[in-house]
Amino acid sequence: MSPDAYQAKAGYRRSQADATVIRPRADATDGGREFTSLNDPSLAAFINGGRETSTGIVVNEARALRNSTFFRAISLISASIGMLPIHLMQRSKDGKAVKARKHPLYRVLHKRPNGFQTPSEFKSYMQTCALMDGNAYALIIRGLRGITALIPLKRGSVKPRLTDSWEVVFRYQRSDGGFVDLPASDVFHFRHPLSRDGLNGVSLLDVAAETIGLASAAETAASRIFKNGSMVGGALETDKNLGEEVIGRLRDSLEERFTGTENAGKWIVLEEGMKAKTLDTSAKDSMLIETLSHQAEEISRFTGVPRPLLMFDSTSWGTGIEQLGLFFITYCLLAWFVAWEEAIWRSCLTEAEQDEYFAKFNVGALLRGSLKDQAEFFAKALGSGGSQAWMTPDEVRDNFDQNKIEGGDKLPDRVAAKPDAKTKEPADA
Repeated sequence: MSPDAYQAKAGYRRSQADATVIRPRADATDGGREFTSLNDPSLAAFINGGRETSTGIVVNEARALRNSTFFRAISLISASIGMLPIHLMQRSKDGKAVKARKHPLYRVLHKRPNGFQTPSEFKSYMQTCALMDGNAYALIIRGLRGITALIPLKRGSVKPRLTDSWEVVFRYQRSDGGFVDLPASDVFHFRHPLSRDGLNGVSLLDVAAETIGLASAAETAASRIFKNGSMVGGALETDKNLGEEVIGRLRDSLEERFTGTENAGKWIVLEEGMKAKTLDTSAKDSMLIETLSHQAEEISRFTGVPRPLLMFDSTSWGTGIEQLGLFFITYCLLAWFVAWEEAIWRSCLTEAEQDEYFAKFNVGALLRGSLKDQAEFFAKALGSGGSQAWMTPDEVRDNFDQNKIEGGDKLPDRVAAKPDAKTKEPADA
């Protein structure tokens, strides 16, 4: 392919004023940068989907996922969203919210989003796209009764646009290279809660590029130290001149008698007035380790995942694991739950349905504490200890995916509190 054809396909045109300067078209998404030549590394990084950093390293998706902390954060958030069921709820006439099992969207969200993905696979994939790219798109397939499937659209093939009449349309690039404008009613758009223009979500690959690039540079430096650097534990010093024969005999003796795990801890006898000198870790090596640790903390801040859940901190475990889980839900996942629920309400429900139906995540699997805590909570919810019951037996059983029972839809009577063993019962009159 010729350079001109390649530029045209990539979305560029040559400036008439300067043939060596290449400027993106008005609809390009590079932030208005100008590339000085075809050899400019920024141009190669942009075309390849990467972000050039100040370290000189181009951060793309593959390099970002090689960072263990970033991979752990992405996989943890996506897997947590994927494993939680999401239900289509319906407001009944008496004000209660019940599962809208008869609505076609309920089956799409809960059981079969499309013909090649399970619900967890669909949600995990869409969540990963929203984290990495800032946006995730799916084509809405409608049947006679309503939505029958949600088909994920290829990453990088969709771009939202606001028309002069304040309506959102999505320009989709087909596999044959052609473009088609899709109305908002045909596209499920799920994006990062943070947006800079109101249409596109913020991409973690963009905002965390420098952090990932610096971490990658530090890892590369560490790898080169192991490959090319000298890693010795100490040295032998002497004021005398030793011949090659003496040096060779000493080296062979050290390798034979003092190397290997079976010789660990043995004492060495020094001859010819030699002195032993230990070589400690240099300040440069310490700074390298500190840089790697700091970049891991920076990725934790970008993603919102608590440090212990990223597997590089030993604090907040043991008895604090339950509070750590609540922290993860409240300050990381909750914003994503709301984004999912509102995106479904906006894209998948008609205006007439939006007053009656809504999507809701079942976060009970993450919020459940120990069996003892659950038993005490649900006992009080059923009226144990003389408190007013606020849950029915069927509602309690539904939290554990158990079937309904006869009469379980009614609030139980209060269960009288047991008298204190130290308190005497009043005598009968």
